[in-house]
Formats: sequence, structure tokens, C-alpha cells
Amino acid sequence: MVKPAQPEPEKLSRGDAHGAGLSEVRSPAVNAQLTAGPRARVEVGDWLALAATLDAQSVDFVYADIPFGTGRVHRTPAGANRVASRVASREGGGAGGADAATFDDRFAGPAELAAWLRARLVVTLPSVRDSGLVAIHCDWRACAHVRLLLDELLGPAAFVNHLIWSYGLGGSSPRGFARKHDDILLFARRAGAHWFEAPRVPATSARLRGQSKKMTDVLAIPAINNMAAERTGYPTQKPLALLEVLVGACCPPGGVVLDPCCGSGTSLVAAARLGRDAVGFDVSERAAQIARERLWAARTADRGLLNVGPMARPGTR
Repeated sequence: MVKPAQPEPEKLSRGDAHGAGLSEVRSPAVNAQLTAGPRARVEVGDWLALAATLDAQSVDFVYADIPFGTGRVHRTPAGANRVASRVASREGGGAGGADAATFDDRFAGPAELAAWLRARLVVTLPSVRDSGLVAIHCDWRACAHVRLLLDELLGPAAFVNHLIWSYGLGGSSPRGFARKHDDILLFARRAGAHWFEAPRVPATSARLRGQSKKMTDVLAIPAINNMAAERTGYPTQKPLALLEVLVGACCPPGGVVLDPCCGSGTSLVAAARLGRDAVGFDVSERAAQIARERLWAARTADRGLLNVGPMARPGTR
């Protein structure tokens, strides 16, 4: 069963929920001839519909920060956003106001969320190259259901890693261990055929002092704090450092990253910074506008970094 659309607030993908920018809303043409530099594009629409427009065997890495099924509507906290507030002020809104970024994360349970994901993965998988990887970002609520779904669609032999993003923030309960991590399930499109480059971190032992070692499957990367320059205020935004690790390890240089729940565009920014092309989907025009603003900032910060084509500055179209 596909999660039905909600009239208000918008039924948003979680996105970096979770850049690199788009000049206009149009169907992706991932295999189109590219000019110099990485390209990124943001599409407004539901993952289910937009995935059907992707070319077969055109994507190297799918990263999806799916809804977690928290049972609530996530909203931008008042005064929390930086990029989002600039977008809202230009368009007559305000941070935390009626047009602040929101998404509905209410499902009947993990089985309904898994059904929502199944419908979208079935349409998306033909676009993934045989050497590609698929990463689904979830948490304790649906992780077991998502693992079984990926086993079914891709095969148990295609399993690569169960990554733990350990961020340290969040509350605790007197009735159990404090939950301080998310889960990222990584599967190959075709077992044994995937591209991967292990990220490396400084070694900590005296014997290996001054050398590096492979990063483990526990990613100890801090969450975005309230004062972080990258903070947009978009609900559940993920840190750029996390996405740079994933994109760098799972997508070859010059390859294509697809984030079908792109939210404020962190994965797209990571892809552009690392020389990968990127396509982002989100059903929220507000999320897409924030992503475009970030991508414009990335472009102007380093004009040699990013090719966005005939793009007007966000908010001037």
C-alpha cells in the first residue's frame, strides 16, 4: 500500500529529513551529455512518479533518508533556520511560520512504511547500475522491516553493511539504553559487482601513529548543532560530513548520486563537492527551494566546482 497524500501539511519525504541546484523543474535526464564540472538537479514531486522517468542503468548510488514513522509532523523550529529563513523572507514567509519546512511522518506502523518504500524501490532499482549501491537511512522503528524488504528485492547476498551513525545527541529513558544512533542499510544492486572505496581515518594506536586505517561500520560523526554554519533549520537535516563519507565511499568519481528524499539537499552538496553528479527529488517546493539556495551558495563559493547550467538565482524565477 502506498502512503496516501495528505492535503495539509504536505506529505514530504523525510529527506536529509534529510547541494548543487536546478534551473527548473523537469524530468531528470541523468545520462544527458554533461559539460565540465559536476551537475545537480532538484525535482519537485513524489519519488514514486519521478523514479519512473530515470534512464535504465544511469545511477551509481541511491541514498534515501526515508520517513522514520515517528507518528508526528516535523516542522522547522522558530529561529532555527539560516538558509531557509532567507528563502522565506524573500517569498513573504517567516521561519517557523505557516510556510516553514514541514513533513508528515505519520504511518500506521512499520509495515505500512515498508509498503510505501517497496513501491518506490521497485520503480527505482532498474535505474541503478549493476555496479551501484543502495543505502536506506532509517532507525529502530522500521530497520528490521527495511532489512527484510531489501533482502527480498536485492537478495541476502547483496548485503554490504549495516552502518551505525552514532551521533550522541537525543534524550534517554529510565527504562532502556539511550538511543543515540540511526541505521543505514547498504546493499549492492548486484551481489559482488559493486564499486566501493573504503574511507580512511587517522589511526589511533601507537603502532600506527601518523598512518590511516579503514573506517569501521560505526560512523561517529556529530549531529548538526544549533550554531553550525551548515544548519538550514530543515527538520532532521543530516550533517554534510556524514554524506561526504557515504558518497565518497559508494559512488565512483564522475558517477551519479540519486537522493529521492532529498529534503534540504545535503547529499547533493556532498556529491558536488566530491565531483559526482546528483539528482534530488522531494515533494515539497519549500525543501527544493532550500536545496537550490544551498546549491547556489556552493556554486558562488567555488565557481569551478559546480555546473548548474542556465540557472537563475533562487527566488528570481
